[in-house]
This record gives sequence, C-alpha cells and structure tokens, in this order.
Amino acid sequence: MRTGRQKNRETFSTFLMSVRTIVVCEAQVPFVSGGAESLSRELVAQLRGRGYLAELISIPFQCGPKEEILSHAAAWRLIDLSESNGVPIDLAITTKFPTYFVRHPNKISWLLHQHRAAYELCGTPYSNFQHTEEDVGLRESIIELDTRMLSECRRLFTIAKNTASRLQRFNGLNSELLYHPPRLAGRLQPGIQGNYVLSVGRLESVKRVDLLIRAMSFVDKPIKLLIAGEGSQRDPLETIAAKYDVLNRVKFLGRVQDEHLIQLYADSLAVAYTPYDEDYGYVTLEAFLSHKPVITATDSGGTLEFVKDGVNGKICEPAEEAIANAINTLADKRQHAASLGAAGYEIARQITWDGVIEKLVGNS
Repeated sequence: MRTGRQKNRETFSTFLMSVRTIVVCEAQVPFVSGGAESLSRELVAQLRGRGYLAELISIPFQCGPKEEILSHAAAWRLIDLSESNGVPIDLAITTKFPTYFVRHPNKISWLLHQHRAAYELCGTPYSNFQHTEEDVGLRESIIELDTRMLSECRRLFTIAKNTASRLQRFNGLNSELLYHPPRLAGRLQPGIQGNYVLSVGRLESVKRVDLLIRAMSFVDKPIKLLIAGEGSQRDPLETIAAKYDVLNRVKFLGRVQDEHLIQLYADSLAVAYTPYDEDYGYVTLEAFLSHKPVITATDSGGTLEFVKDGVNGKICEPAEEAIANAINTLADKRQHAASLGAAGYEIARQITWDGVIEKLVGNS
C-alpha cells in the first residue's frame, strides 16, 4: 500500500514529465557578481540548451541594514510566478535567501545558502548580528520564516553538505545534495607550472584573502600571489600587503575576463582558497579542472568536501605560517604538485550538468 509521501512523489514525477516553462529566481546584489550569480545564469543557459523555455527572475537585495532584511523577503512574497502574460509557468527554481519566499504552486529550491549572517555566522567577525535581544528576535523571525517558506517547496536540494547540515540543524529540514560544475567547466585546461599561487574570488572578509597575503611574508621561495577579483576589502587588503612588506610579491588583478582567468588557472603552481566555512566554493573545482592542487584551511567548509590533504591538495590550519609551508612545499616538489592536481581533476570531471538538470526537472 502506497503512503501519502509516495503518492506525492509520484504526482510530482508525473508533473515533471510535462515541464516546459521554468523560472530561476535570483537575489542580485547590485554591482556584485560572484558564484551565486554565475550559477543562476548558467542554470538558465543549461535549461535553454535542453529545449526548456527558461527565464531568470532577479530582484535587488541588500545585506544591510539588517533591519530591512525582512522587507526584502516580503518583496519576494508579494510575487506570484504561476503565470506570465497568460502563459502558465510550470516550475519555479529558487536559489538563495530570500528567493524561496516567492509564491508558486510548483516551486523547488536548489539552496545555495540562507542569510548566513543570521545563522551560524552570528557572533563572528563575518556577521553584523550579535547576541543582543533585538538581534536574537530578528534572527528567530528569519529562521522561522525560512522554515515555513522552504517547507512549501516540493523538493529541497542543496549545493553542498555544508548547506544541507545548516538546513537540518536550524530548520529541521532534509534535502538532497546536488553538486554542479563550475562556470568555466569545459574551457579549463592544464598549462605550465608558473611561479605564482592564484587566489580567485570576491574580496570580502569572509573569503580571508588577508590570510594569504600575510602568509607571503613567510614564503621563502620565489613565488608570487596573484589575486583575481574585486570587492569591498580591496583597500584594506592592499594596506595589509604594505604592512607585511609583500607588495612586490602580491599582485591585485581586479576583475579579469574569462580567457585571462582560464590562463591564470592553467599556468599557476597551485590555487589558494581559504574562506571561512564556505558552502561550496566553485574555485576548488575550477582549480581541479585545470589540474592544479588546492591549498585550503581546516575550517573552510565546503572545500573540504573535495580537497583531501596529500591526495589532491593541502589542508592547513588557518594560520599564515601553515599556509606558507604548504606553498613552500609545492614550490619545492613540483612533480608532487602536478600529481595532486591530476588527482583533483579525476574528482571534478565527474560532476556534470546532465545530472543536475535530470534531478531538478526530470527527463522531460
């Protein structure tokens, strides 16, 4: 005898077979482009490439002041995406906070992350939430509303184990893990082993590029640090480089075009990526697809789902000297560095968009 849950799954599976029109919901911070934005746009492109009529729905989002966060969530809740111009929309795919507040009879969530400042980052240097009565009340409201809105979704997917664990811990909701290829997958390739370590990503405090800059003062090999990306911490990071007297060994590249970035990956010695408790970290997979080892930290979160110490990269304590030792070791043992990168490639190449689309919308 079939249970109610089994019947619901069968009904939803039947629905997926007829899906043709799909919207992907994105919360866009103006003038900011990172992994979340790349993922939303690539998902739309992949859907269109498979014959679906797909559209990106984007609403601006500001992280502060925190007192206005619920207003941003309410803006999404006011929107009903069940149809557009008389044409039914079959499926709404929501991504990060607060897109899953949108109204749609058939919405699923491929959760990148909630508003992490109100979750596990609260009380750390990476959050503007503290353990005050006012902030605790706001946090509780956000978590309660998240739980209600995500419970409306027919299916819950997460991009990493880190995200799934947070969802279970704070919201009591189970999800299915669904890894995706990085944006540049298919275009990345190995090159030479240059005399630099590459850092890629937004220049924000939670990405901890400052750790890499300070580490360079302990690197005793002729290795430079190239930093590709931009963000609010550019000036403070340049100040740190000056303070540690490594300006001649650290180069800020700003935002680089794709072809340049591909070449930077290809010709690096290694890729250094040491964020704090990252949810996924597409940089890790881009490095692996370029046959490069990854240097990361013991508390970097999602990167540890892929990086194995001594197998395809180096996992260090989040301290300057430990990171510098990893860089020095790879610079000394270049053949070993190459073998680590090759092992990383074998992991990354198995993650494909075909598996993602099949899970999200079925075999229609």
